[in-house]
Amino acid sequence: MNRIHLGFKWMPIFNLIAAVLLMLSVSASTAQAKDKGAFIFIPLDNRPVCYSFPVRVMEAAGYKILTPPEKFLASHTAPADTEKLWKWLESRAEKVDAAVISTDALIYGGLVASRTHQLSPSVLAARVERLKELRMDKNIRFYGFSTLMRTPRESYGNVEPDYYSQVGPAIYRYSQLSDKSDIHAESLLEDFEVGAFERNLAKDHLKDWLDRRNKNMEVNRQLAMLARMGRFDYFAIGKDDNAPLSHTHMEARKISFSNADVTQDSFQILPGVDQLGLLLLTRAVNELSHQSPKVHLMYVEGVGPKTIPQYSDLPLGISVPEQIIAAGGSLVHDPDSADVVLAINTPADGIMYDSTNLSNQYFASPANKRYIANLGKMLERGVNISLADVSFSNGADNGFMNEMSLRGYTEKLSAYNGWNTADNTIGFAISQGMLASRIPKEKQMILMQERIIDDWYYQSNARRQITDELEKEKKAAYKYSLNEMLPKVKKQAIDVIDRLAANYDITAGIRYTLNFPWNRLFEVDITNVKQSKDKLRSKSRSSRGLLPDVPVYSK
Repeated sequence: MNRIHLGFKWMPIFNLIAAVLLMLSVSASTAQAKDKGAFIFIPLDNRPVCYSFPVRVMEAAGYKILTPPEKFLASHTAPADTEKLWKWLESRAEKVDAAVISTDALIYGGLVASRTHQLSPSVLAARVERLKELRMDKNIRFYGFSTLMRTPRESYGNVEPDYYSQVGPAIYRYSQLSDKSDIHAESLLEDFEVGAFERNLAKDHLKDWLDRRNKNMEVNRQLAMLARMGRFDYFAIGKDDNAPLSHTHMEARKISFSNADVTQDSFQILPGVDQLGLLLLTRAVNELSHQSPKVHLMYVEGVGPKTIPQYSDLPLGISVPEQIIAAGGSLVHDPDSADVVLAINTPADGIMYDSTNLSNQYFASPANKRYIANLGKMLERGVNISLADVSFSNGADNGFMNEMSLRGYTEKLSAYNGWNTADNTIGFAISQGMLASRIPKEKQMILMQERIIDDWYYQSNARRQITDELEKEKKAAYKYSLNEMLPKVKKQAIDVIDRLAANYDITAGIRYTLNFPWNRLFEVDITNVKQSKDKLRSKSRSSRGLLPDVPVYSK
């Protein structure tokens, strides 16, 4: 003890200063580490956008995420093992700061199971009661999300009851008219049309569909009541694929009326589902750190916030602010006072098509070029910009992203998203923008490369080419079940991605793995994205324009 004291006493002054600085540095690092946390996360199912990608985002931001073994989760072939999920959740003894859970996973066994199950009302009620009685440490913040059953125009590939592939359009029209009737806005002719559907649709098909909707609606009523009672710190109900007139829209309206006195701080009904896991994890981060990030919205020229996306019942001008609130943020109108600028690329006329549509070409409009130039000025100043590319559904805007990338602006973004529905994309873009200050730039780049390869190169280009070929060969059914076509389709996808990747600096020399986790064309799993040591710049310059039917314009 004396020896240590004497050593410190006679230490040269510059060593003393260095020691003090070191201690301050350690203290600062410790304080920063304490800002991070650990979260339990039960995702909706094992699709990458619901499971692995949100986990990678959160881990990149420095948080520990505890998830059930993947084999417990719903996959493309089977629903979740609900009992094992329950036991996993109930046995968690780790010290965590929050839990974010999909109630659909615990109650039905996942998203697809929520649309196809044959569970009795008594079984469903018992599982809701089990959630009510779940014992958790009082210091753990508890967040949950459920879904309202979707109302698709059509559906294939065993994600609805079998009959939906034949009678889906008729059920969709019936749903539109039922919603209209509920608000007493139907015409006499439409009233007759409803009766015709009820008489002519196979009674067992319509009854099965309505019975399941009624059971799921009752579960959501009970979950909303738990939110009202304070069982959750925050609860969200997501509206799966729907439209301004649909059963989903009608059910959301009814639950909203019954919970009208519950504030948005504890309960919301939101458009979209697949983004809710990451959105609520982000809310947990913000509440843990006592922050409410300020978000400024920046739309492309055109109708912008008046756009009603495909698969949604609300214009973006309403749904985007709702998602910002869900993530624990607030909206500001001055970009200089914002923590995040959410750039939203919407169709100029508000009409949204799938990214595989022939209108998705490799040139940007004059309005888009002006918008991109403004984005570039902000990016050069170091503004935190997260881009939500929703000009098309289910993939990127080729012309917009080509222009962004050739000007060198894509690399300067904090995040990019262009996947699935507009609401899914925007939810991820909000979350990643809010988390950007916590994610090192190198990790931001890796996450962005994954989304660019998936949302742009694959969804808008590879998927389009493969779909066209399958349809020409009269093999369209393979889109929903790849089976023996998998090796050929995978090679085609990688060929398209590699050719596009070589054309842009952000992905030149990229290394990645690609898989089809649900054995269908719609989604891929892009992992282990890295830049190779030699980025092959010279090769990327000489290979521009090699991809048939996908021109890439140089600088």
